[in-house]
Amino acid sequence: MPTIDLTEDELAAVVRAIRHTLDEDKFPHAPRLETLRRALAKLDPASVPKPAPPRTPLPQARRDRGPGSRR
Repeated sequence: MPTIDLTEDELAAVVRAIRHTLDEDKFPHAPRLETLRRALAKLDPASVPKPAPPRTPLPQARRDRGPGSRR
């Protein structure tokens, strides 16, 4: 794999461009963005967000919603 020799300014510009692409994408969880996330992690490890905590399930909806309620 070739080594790319970038100045600090060039590297900062590439990192900003990748971040902008990730932040502004209409579908931020799209698999096509994973390559950019991995590249960003290599170029600027401090910019990689920490994984989100696991989601807690929502309570199930009650079947009885009271008198007169229809579905």
